[in-house]
Amino acid sequence: MFFPVSLKIWLTINTLMSSELNRKFSDHLKEKEFFSKTDGILVGVSGGLDSLALLHLLHFGPVFKGLKLVVGHFDHGMRQRSNRDALWVRGLAKSWGIDCEIGQANTSLSSENDARKARYRFFEKTRISWGLKWVLTAHHADDQAETVLFRILRGTGLLGLKGIPESRSPGIIRPLLPFCRSELESYAEEVGIQSLQDPTNLDTRFARNALRNEILPRIEETVAANARSSLVQLGQIAHESQNAWNSVLRNVYDDLILSSNIDRIVLDRGVFLSFNDSACAIILRDLARQRLDSSLTEAATRAALAFARTSQSGCSFQLGSSVWLHRSFDRFFFGGIKEDQADQSFEIKMPGIGMSNLKLGGKKWHASWSTEIVLQEPLCENFSLEDLVFPLQIRSWEPGDRMRHSYGSKKLKKIFSEKRVSLEKRLQTPIVVDAMGRTIWVPGVSRTSLFVVGKETGRFSISVSNSDEEEDLVVF
Repeated sequence: MFFPVSLKIWLTINTLMSSELNRKFSDHLKEKEFFSKTDGILVGVSGGLDSLALLHLLHFGPVFKGLKLVVGHFDHGMRQRSNRDALWVRGLAKSWGIDCEIGQANTSLSSENDARKARYRFFEKTRISWGLKWVLTAHHADDQAETVLFRILRGTGLLGLKGIPESRSPGIIRPLLPFCRSELESYAEEVGIQSLQDPTNLDTRFARNALRNEILPRIEETVAANARSSLVQLGQIAHESQNAWNSVLRNVYDDLILSSNIDRIVLDRGVFLSFNDSACAIILRDLARQRLDSSLTEAATRAALAFARTSQSGCSFQLGSSVWLHRSFDRFFFGGIKEDQADQSFEIKMPGIGMSNLKLGGKKWHASWSTEIVLQEPLCENFSLEDLVFPLQIRSWEPGDRMRHSYGSKKLKKIFSEKRVSLEKRLQTPIVVDAMGRTIWVPGVSRTSLFVVGKETGRFSISVSNSDEEEDLVVF
């Protein structure tokens, strides 16, 4: 079998220090300090010129002598005989004395995006299994220009204009981003690299190929001769602008964010609304992306801003599948509730003695009830046993819940507002409802004027208290 390792490669190994790209590449890595010589590295190699040039620079460059390298090749299976590329890459790695790991798609991949996700899953799995620290890919300046143009045409914002990041989690590094394709081609010719040719790279049905082979060349021919370098420069400007925003936002968040956890952020409404709509939009999108691992569409952001300025306390607005904006007096609650923090409830099926635990809004409660003794807990009420309709239910507040008083019926939402109970507390406070849907008690807030204990009636005593015990929750 023929492997692309010509005699010229071996003859030029000793003269690599004279290579302009080799010198610039070495200087770039020293400046950035991406990795050390003791770090293990997985190099993504497709067999194309770009990835082979990267592998050659790392393996044969005297500056990186002794660097632990592993070649990673992923067969997407999106064209016939793609398995031959895998064999070719394995042969090349062996002839260069480098370990190699081959991956293959288990399911049919129909798009560039599917292929990219599958490839990076393979890279990460391989990095971990080999005990390596970094994954290096061969994205270069021309790829960056294409990415920026592609995102412009799709209507990106400032964040998208940054293009391809030179590094990202988990352990991805793209050390060739400062260098253009022509530099890599010159280097490959100088050291005698022979690469594979992927025929799908000429298929303009793929967006990237259309940009690379038709649109960008046409733009450079008729509109701007330096379009690629200008697009790369635009990405750098966007990157600097985003870094500036990040610095400003860190100071803003000191006053804006009152508290936060993995699924919810509490914001000071006055501080938030002190900014204009454009700044508020940037804040919401940044918080959603950085703190809640979500993204907001332009329409959702506009709607959220309108809600933030006009809503009344106790109102909520859904921004996405798992992201809500709640207003509670002078605070906004931004985020959602994780499934494992979902509210629980239970029923007291019949009179008697019992106890149970539940969680509401992430807060634990312990409930006890008895028809034989009068409970003495701080949060405790007694009701006429004869008037209650079982089963009783202890659960969280729901919109539409009402409570009966001597002067008439009132919504719990109104009662909460009058008592200035915040939205967060409302979601954490249990309510007791009988089988007819009548709210009889909201511990610490209000109780109904019905079911008063008389001299001739039996007594149903019920109490609730905060529970910090780590016992399992029981749902009856």
